[in-house]
Amino acid sequence: MSWFQDKYNEFVNYITDPNVWINTSLGILKIIFILAIASVVVRVGRIIIRNAFRINTKSPLQISERRTATVAKLLENVITYVVFFVVVIMILGVLGIETKGLLAGAGVVGLAVGFGAQNLVRDVITGFFILLEDQFSVGDYVRLGRFEGVIQEIGLRTTKVKSWTGEIHILPNGSIKEVTNFSLSNSVSFVDISISYESDIDYAERVIEDLLDELPMRYEQMVKRPELLGVQSLGASEIVLRVIAEVEPMKHFVIARALRKEIKLRLDEHGIEIPYPRMVLYNREEMESKQVN
Repeated sequence: MSWFQDKYNEFVNYITDPNVWINTSLGILKIIFILAIASVVVRVGRIIIRNAFRINTKSPLQISERRTATVAKLLENVITYVVFFVVVIMILGVLGIETKGLLAGAGVVGLAVGFGAQNLVRDVITGFFILLEDQFSVGDYVRLGRFEGVIQEIGLRTTKVKSWTGEIHILPNGSIKEVTNFSLSNSVSFVDISISYESDIDYAERVIEDLLDELPMRYEQMVKRPELLGVQSLGASEIVLRVIAEVEPMKHFVIARALRKEIKLRLDEHGIEIPYPRMVLYNREEMESKQVN
């Protein structure tokens, strides 16, 4: 009974000690102050990030709205996680818990996880810079190493590319070393036209030039009037003329096909022959009998 009485007296003395209540009150105030400051830091950080990206959308070097939102949200999350970690450490310090050992243990665990997941970390970091630098976006036609096609999806860890034959290639971002983007600037389509050696080159060029004057009004994908460069090469049985046209991004395949069709029809109208392989057969016996006669 005396042991219980002693413990009870100790408890009463503890809870009635003014210093305990003062220290407890100060600790609670410190925690509230830490949480308030952390909330303000997170809010201010988010405002700064949003304003920075809002200013960037008005600059000449613009990135897509989707990408802006993605990168902004990523940075907001990073700020939130960092502030949360600092808040936890500070609250533990207020509660009198030693944080040095905790930080040392977290460092060892983080180092082990880092070694085990270094490829994952590399993929995430590379994906972040792909988004930040606007190297390519969804819908762009690109070549990533040996893969070529249309970007279907961009993530922080992987990128999906759809080839023209329908396959979906999923590439870890860390493996993307070289990027060729065909959709950032205007494309150039070129067409080689063969005419026979018997044809009048000057006349053929005038016919083609007249046609090229008409084409920009028919094909809005053309940025400007196509250009006839002249004689490109002299083949075994034909003279090759080259025509180039600057077109909208990724429209060079379509315009090249249209140019071949238009030029072929116009040359046919003016009787300009496009050479094609011919095979001549003769009967040797008939030739010998004719020579005898």
